[in-house]
Amino acid sequence: MPADKKHRTLARQWELLKLLPTRGAGKTAAELTRALKEAGFPVTKRSVERDLNDLLDVFRLDRNDKSPPYGWRWPYDTPAALPGITVAEALSLRLVQDTLRPLLPASVIKSLEPRFRQAEAKLATLAERNPTAQWADKVRSVPPTLPLLAPAIDIDILETVQEALLANQQLEADYRAMGTEEPSAIRLHPLGLITRGPVTYLVATAFTYPDPRLYALHRVSKATRLNKPARRADGFNLDAYIQSGALQFGTGKSIRLEARINDGLKRILEETPLSADQTLAPDEEWAARISATVADSWQLRWWILSQGDSIQVLRPRGLRREISATLKAAVVRYK
Repeated sequence: MPADKKHRTLARQWELLKLLPTRGAGKTAAELTRALKEAGFPVTKRSVERDLNDLLDVFRLDRNDKSPPYGWRWPYDTPAALPGITVAEALSLRLVQDTLRPLLPASVIKSLEPRFRQAEAKLATLAERNPTAQWADKVRSVPPTLPLLAPAIDIDILETVQEALLANQQLEADYRAMGTEEPSAIRLHPLGLITRGPVTYLVATAFTYPDPRLYALHRVSKATRLNKPARRADGFNLDAYIQSGALQFGTGKSIRLEARINDGLKRILEETPLSADQTLAPDEEWAARISATVADSWQLRWWILSQGDSIQVLRPRGLRREISATLKAAVVRYK
């Protein structure tokens, strides 16, 4: 048998073994054939049956012979923890590894590194003849805004912060706030980690203050984990904190935005609304009048200003005056 064909057969049989259940009546050859095809292995039911019979004695597989179609599974007294990973597992690891790195504790990432390398090697080996293994090279996720380069985070600082968060312990950190030149010493009580675009933030309370705040990890120049329990903010929930608009850098309050919009922006907001309660109504002068409940935030202001002359804010009046003043100042800059 040529080496390439032998390799493909071994890869298929290894995938087949990992598809076998450890409980129940087992999977039929037809079910296993469909699963292999979904994993990118073009194979016939007859080939799967031959594979199963070849593997039957070597791996002590169980075959349910009571009535056709026969089910195949691992015997109850045989561990099924095979080395290696399936194509689906390799593909999943390949697609999520960059996202996982800042979110998982460093110790977990270290334990996963061999799996990441194994996933890359498996996909590279199978890529030429397995369509599923090529999927990672055919999909991408890009930000809808201008892409920004991620700031550098000291790996030791990241690991210290993650360990303190995991152990519910306090942190002593040197932190440089935005707009300042020198860092200041600060005592933090970690509550969570959030990645927003290219920036990773630590959610924490500082000193004895009860309000959770955001601390960009790339602005931490030194971090020491203290052997003291962190104070948990009363009723704090990470999902609720995000939903409050904190990551939009706002007041934590909502406003009812009313504005006129042109036809281009109207088409965009018809497909991707600003809120669940957004309404679009006809307008005599513009393409539409929009009304939506949104977070009162810096992110909202940035979005409005990014639309240029496609939008005219009507209410709240204070927001209208603020946007107008910003645009007038911009015009002066360009004169």
